Amino acid sequence: QVQLVESGGGLVQAGGSLRLSCAASGRTFSSYAMGWFRQAPGKEREFVAAISWSGGNTYYAGSLKGRFTNSRDNAKNTVYLQMNSLKPEDTATYYCASKSRGTSLAAVATTLYPYWGQGTQVTVSS
Repeated sequence: QVQLVESGGGLVQAGGSLRLSCAASGRTFSSYAMGWFRQAPGKEREFVAAISWSGGNTYYAGSLKGRFTNSRDNAKNTVYLQMNSLKPEDTATYYCASKSRGTSLAAVATTLYPYWGQGTQVTVSS
């Protein structure tokens, strides 16, 4: 089992920045890739970014690359999502998730992520 707790969401104006954190406990955090997803009201949950167990490799949704940066600190059992140049369409609940072993970061199906946090709300005003 693993427990994931996101934080750092909030209300920000368009063009602003937020950094989300996801604190993990319950299993060897540093052994697993991690991902970020988001879900806006009435929409499907969509992939945002993923990071390898070491932090050496990252993968982003194409539309977000360049604005969002995924990182991790295995000593703190925490993964981060730095979000810059935020747009109103980035408004969503953001979730972190722990990935199953043995799959590429580019494999983004939610079914490959067995453990999820409760989410943190990000609202971007225009």
